[in-house]
Amino acid sequence: MLTSFRGIIAFNVQIQQVRLGHRIRGKSPMYSRTIKERLEEMNYKDELYTKRIDIGFNKANSTAQRKDQLAYIKNIKSNKILEKLSRDHKLEVDMIEVRKEWLKSLGPQHKKNIADHYGVFSHLYGEGFFTPHVNLDIYYDLNDGLTLPVCTGNVVKPAQALEKPSVNFESEQNELWTLILTNLDGHLTEHEKEYVHWFIANIPGNQVEKGDTLLEYLQPFPLKGTGFHRYVFVLYKQDGKMDYDIPRVSAVSLDERTFVTRDWYKKYQETITPAGLAFYQSDWDETVTNFFHKLLSTKEPVYEYDFPAPYIRPQEWFPRRKPFNLYMDKYRDPKQIKKEYLLRKLKDEDPFKRPPPPLKFPNAHALPRNMPSWLKLHEKKIRLGWGRVNDV
Repeated sequence: MLTSFRGIIAFNVQIQQVRLGHRIRGKSPMYSRTIKERLEEMNYKDELYTKRIDIGFNKANSTAQRKDQLAYIKNIKSNKILEKLSRDHKLEVDMIEVRKEWLKSLGPQHKKNIADHYGVFSHLYGEGFFTPHVNLDIYYDLNDGLTLPVCTGNVVKPAQALEKPSVNFESEQNELWTLILTNLDGHLTEHEKEYVHWFIANIPGNQVEKGDTLLEYLQPFPLKGTGFHRYVFVLYKQDGKMDYDIPRVSAVSLDERTFVTRDWYKKYQETITPAGLAFYQSDWDETVTNFFHKLLSTKEPVYEYDFPAPYIRPQEWFPRRKPFNLYMDKYRDPKQIKKEYLLRKLKDEDPFKRPPPPLKFPNAHALPRNMPSWLKLHEKKIRLGWGRVNDV
């Protein structure tokens, strides 16, 4: 009995965890879950709803193409003439050729990563995505001999996109395409829907002007106070001539332009495949006001942040270490305060006389000795043009 009793005591001492003289709370580390297990439990996501589906063309690099690229890189690195020019800062690089090579190799993957970063695929197709292997060259004409390109997320103001852009891409003559421009963030009434700004079907080759225009081009109109909107061009390759169930719209009718890309693509996914992508961001300017007033003949919606009123503590009988005027102004009407500053400004204004020159050394002029300290500080701020005197 004595031997077994000692064994029990030894077992209890062994599992007791003591750190810095304090017993550890909770389970012993030998029984509790590790940090990795807890993080996996917290970040668990059902694969059925999180697995992404590639809906585009699967254009994998061949082994021969990869070998050619490696041989080209090895040849460039072993070229002593290019190395010497590079060290002397005299090496000239043709940026046009660099861009062509980038579009053939890593360009499509980079565009896909940027579109993922901006949430373009998740808003367009949900769990679907694609790699844009077909490059879209889209330019807006600025009417000054200059053009503004649409890349991957660059900013284009509404005033620069009033007219439809020029679109070009590489294609065979016997291929048919569909081009759609949609706004992911601008629907006025339904949050999860879009507005189609341009819809052209059955484009022969790369001749966009010869396609069937189902929806005429509509300028961007990002609402004031809603930040940047994403305007996305998507190019689909058709298996044959398509007859989409979409009425032709030439007038400015927002209700007829309501669109859900995922539902539309789900209906025609057997005969079209997304291949090209380009998008830009745009925020409000004065042309949006003209769009609502002149084209839609309606009032422009404006959004503002509704901040809660600041908390003002109850008044004290003897407030300590607080300027008298600032303390009392907290409990006054702000309009009355601005009115007093405005009247003070207009008091010495004469429309027929030139205003007096400002004081060269404003605070070098003495103030009355019997003036309270809070009022002295108030006058000094007005002389220097500091504080709320600039708000009116």
